[in-house]
Amino acid sequence: MPESVRDAILQRLQCAERGSTMPRPDLPPLRELSLDASRLKEQFMAQFELQGGIGYRVPDREALYDRLAEIFKVEAITRAMAGDDAVLSALEIDQWGDRKGVEIVHPFGYPDRRAYTRAVFDEVQAGITGATFAVAESGTIITAHDRTQARLISLAPLIHVVVVPVAHIIATYEIAMETLFADGRRPSQVTFITGPSMTADIQATMFKGMHGPQKIYALVMG
Repeated sequence: MPESVRDAILQRLQCAERGSTMPRPDLPPLRELSLDASRLKEQFMAQFELQGGIGYRVPDREALYDRLAEIFKVEAITRAMAGDDAVLSALEIDQWGDRKGVEIVHPFGYPDRRAYTRAVFDEVQAGITGATFAVAESGTIITAHDRTQARLISLAPLIHVVVVPVAHIIATYEIAMETLFADGRRPSQVTFITGPSMTADIQATMFKGMHGPQKIYALVMG
């Protein structure tokens, strides 16, 4: 665009009469804020599946083991990397793997970051994590990262399995943020996962599974 034309347009914009903006109307409270625990769970599951995730309800640890075995069999998973967060630590996933002939590895089992990165990208077929929070409003998994919850476990393998205790399902993002950053706490990173990875970089066509997990399984326990 010639400079003279651009300058003329900018001058007209600067001289245009400025009206007052309309005040934003007050929005009603989100429906999710009024839901009880059971309905929050149903809302999360519905939204999670709407975003392309695969959700299962598992009432207890044994049911979780059975469902995990089914998933690993269907997906032909023989080696997975698991986090060491509080959710998974209580489930003794390593012992389950020993019984099922599935090798479960952990980030701390590698001598350096290069070996760990190679393993999580190229040597394991799935990543297993616990959910810090699960948002009923949008079906989003939130994981707060620290030394027990390495970020790449949920982002690099082609399959991500996340264990979601019912007590970790919340109504909205805001509740998660207020909790995570309360009392001066500062997680090193926080990841929001709303369905499998997705991009529209190629001819503006939406495509799922281009970068990172192509499938996400949520095992909602309790």
